[in-house]
Amino acid sequence: MIDDPVILSRILTYATLGFHAIFATVGVGIPVYICLSEYIGIKRKDSHYILLAKRWARGYTILVAVGVVTGTIIAFQLSLLWPTFMENAGQLIALPLFMETFAFFFEAIFLGIYLYTWDRFKRPIYHWLLSLPIVLGSTASAFFITSVNGFMNTPRGFIYSEGAFTNIQPLVAMFNPAMPSKVSHVITTAYLTGAFILAAIAAFHILRGKTHVYYKKALHLTMIGCFIFSIATVVNGDISGKFLAAYQPEKLAAAEWHFETEDRATLLLGGILDPDEQEVKFGIRLPYALSILAFNRPTAEVIGLNEFPEEQWPPLFIHYFFNLMVVIGMYLAGVAFVYLVFYYFNRFNSLHPWLLRAIILGAPLAMLSIEAGWIMAEVGRQPWIMRGFLTVAEAATTSGHVLEMLILFSLLYIALGLLVPAILIRLFSKRNAETELEKQHVIL
Repeated sequence: MIDDPVILSRILTYATLGFHAIFATVGVGIPVYICLSEYIGIKRKDSHYILLAKRWARGYTILVAVGVVTGTIIAFQLSLLWPTFMENAGQLIALPLFMETFAFFFEAIFLGIYLYTWDRFKRPIYHWLLSLPIVLGSTASAFFITSVNGFMNTPRGFIYSEGAFTNIQPLVAMFNPAMPSKVSHVITTAYLTGAFILAAIAAFHILRGKTHVYYKKALHLTMIGCFIFSIATVVNGDISGKFLAAYQPEKLAAAEWHFETEDRATLLLGGILDPDEQEVKFGIRLPYALSILAFNRPTAEVIGLNEFPEEQWPPLFIHYFFNLMVVIGMYLAGVAFVYLVFYYFNRFNSLHPWLLRAIILGAPLAMLSIEAGWIMAEVGRQPWIMRGFLTVAEAATTSGHVLEMLILFSLLYIALGLLVPAILIRLFSKRNAETELEKQHVIL
């Protein structure tokens, strides 16, 4: 294993994507709330919301900078670790890769202008307008790069003949069948995760005894976002299940340990699998649920994993990552719903310590769900890197120096993982919200 470039390339790619996913998700999710907060502050003439936008933008800038580093590393590794894939598929996915780069530069340009033009306009609404390209650019960046992943799952836009890709149609490749469900799921989960991270920060301060209205407004705004996008995520999860049933039935079957084709299929939560006997112990089965998830009909037939050659089975451990996504998604939706019920019914305390703790827990769980989702998506496509055309083993480098790269980049990720929280804590501990509000002469 330690000398196998295929395995080492996979490990390094997983490490890079897993680390980058944290910053990419936050980079897509947080601009929405910066934009909303400043708009509310301008319309209500409320300095608390204006300050929220300012402080969130400061932290966001640092996270974007790290996201640029890790994103560049991914582009670098695509060519070095997966040269055969880029040689064959590079011409097919060049358009969304270019557009993703363009979207990032579009976002970065306006982010720089946005940060350095506070209080420079006679009408504050003009400054707020600068936040719109940031939201658009970050979301467009997610759109284009996710369409590349969609292409890897459902390759389209070419004719494959005698080992060559001809009649290239870049738009068909980009707008592949996987694109709608994947893009909508990635964007809504990014918005949800961004909301829970910001809500957790506010809840943490309130739990520590900071009852300033600034923190309460931050919590309420972000928890509304948590509720809206948790519902959207559940809906998109259902759409994704139906996509898998139609286009990647082997991935759905592996995720549910569904071996035999049958109607009225049950959905399995948890359990321990005996792969030789294809039997599950200690699992919770929900009658008809898999048929409903796949085809919206409780009597629908769902294809079993035994219908496919065993060498094309995805790793069966993706079942646990699929379950993890489902359980965390339900938890996040439940916490957001309970908060809003408590907030709008006066006899409940929406700032109860246990509810605040549940909100704080939601932030790392949301991030864990993002990681589980990408593992489910990427590992669940195995053994293919380009489904039906090119395997991971065929696409990987044959270089004998991947181990050195793995060590080098792992050290870089550890350093960044330690530095970023330290920088953010130092940045905001020296400039707390109360002090900034006093400087602005806000009447509390």
